[in-house]
Amino acid sequence: MTITQKRILVAGDVMLDRYWFGEVNRISPEAPVPIVRVERREERLGGAANVARNAVALGIDTSLLGVIGEDEAGRNVEALLSEVGIRSYLNHDPSISTIIKLRVIGRQQQLIRIDFEEKPTEQILQDKLSRFNSLIAEHEVIVLSDYAKGSLVNVATMIAHAKSLGKYVLVDPKGSDYSIYQGASLLTPNKSELRQVIGSWKDEADLTQKAQTLRKELDIAALLLTRSEEGMTLFTDEEILHVPTMAREVFDVSGAGDTVIATVAAMLAEGKNLHDAVLIANLAGGIVVGKLGTATVTREELFQKV
Repeated sequence: MTITQKRILVAGDVMLDRYWFGEVNRISPEAPVPIVRVERREERLGGAANVARNAVALGIDTSLLGVIGEDEAGRNVEALLSEVGIRSYLNHDPSISTIIKLRVIGRQQQLIRIDFEEKPTEQILQDKLSRFNSLIAEHEVIVLSDYAKGSLVNVATMIAHAKSLGKYVLVDPKGSDYSIYQGASLLTPNKSELRQVIGSWKDEADLTQKAQTLRKELDIAALLLTRSEEGMTLFTDEEILHVPTMAREVFDVSGAGDTVIATVAAMLAEGKNLHDAVLIANLAGGIVVGKLGTATVTREELFQKV
């Protein structure tokens, strides 16, 4: 049951996360690598789909826009979306395969990750942009989840259109050129991602100066830096808010960024201010890193800790 009439639209690189779990008892005679005898397989929504899954887990009416192939993995993505109640607006590209991240887990540790990915065709991307433009009006908060897999090549146009309609636009960025995200309401890079853009910093004052300069140059209202064991820092015109990590035990950081941006979006959709939304998202990030793989945080888990 949703707790608000406001809706979130998540657009970006849609993936299927596959997990193969097994026992490791010996080393291969063919090469110095462990042999994993697979005993269990699991599939989860990944990339932008995991962001949408996190928002739905918090009770928010959520739509997903992206590209999948016309293949078995794409059908599985759509089935998983339906299972959790995400509105699907996926474009099917018959010339590509659905993005898959396959992780092999042995003794509760990831041994290897194998990626399958192809960039969508230009025609499909144009169709996706047209659909995005038609969907903006009925959603209050827009999340653009960029994994640099090719689904958000039109991101600058998407941000400009959404902003012209007065929407709050959150972006999980990638790459070294953040000019394509100009005008966004909020960027949520992690440390390594931000370092690609502003370079290294020698101390907190240097970080603050560089982050604020970038934010103002790009006309971005807020920048939320996720800092792993160091917590998060929010940079705006009004404040610099540092929030220490709430993680009791870090088991797996994959998907933590998805949880953070989804939680911020969900709280904004409910009417909370950005300051409070970040505090709650920090709690969510601390919970999700204690779980294996791309996981979610439920509303009950989150608010019993608030």
